[in-house]
Amino acid sequence: MIEKKCEQILDKYYSEKGSVISILQDVQEAFGYIPEDTVFWFSEKLNIPASNFFGVATFYAQFYLKPRGKNIITACCGTACHVKGAEPMINRIRADLAIAEGEDTTHDGQFTIEKLACVGACSIAPVLIVNKKVYGNMSPDKASKTLKEFEKNK
Repeated sequence: MIEKKCEQILDKYYSEKGSVISILQDVQEAFGYIPEDTVFWFSEKLNIPASNFFGVATFYAQFYLKPRGKNIITACCGTACHVKGAEPMINRIRADLAIAEGEDTTHDGQFTIEKLACVGACSIAPVLIVNKKVYGNMSPDKASKTLKEFEKNK
């Protein structure tokens, strides 16, 4: 299955130079993230060092090297959000969802939490974005209640 999807992507870009970004975008579209074995597969087929793929994938924030959850939680960590309690809110979310230290995604693949430097909504800090819906003036309790609604609807 993986090889078939990779072959389709390869056929599309085989003759194009400088197509690393496009290939990575298509791989991520196909799998939801960029599996390590696909990088080595394309590296071998195109005779491009795997480090080129990994360099691009780790440079651009749009690429993910690990599977992401069905629900994406984005916590703003800009100055206003930080001052108004973003970190305790994030810690509560991580505890409620049992996301291990050093991990971003729940074991069941339902939630991924990510931090952004600033989402530009300082007037309603702290800000949490869940599946692109913005929640302002959050607290640890409000964040917990909001996520319980998403868990209930899964």
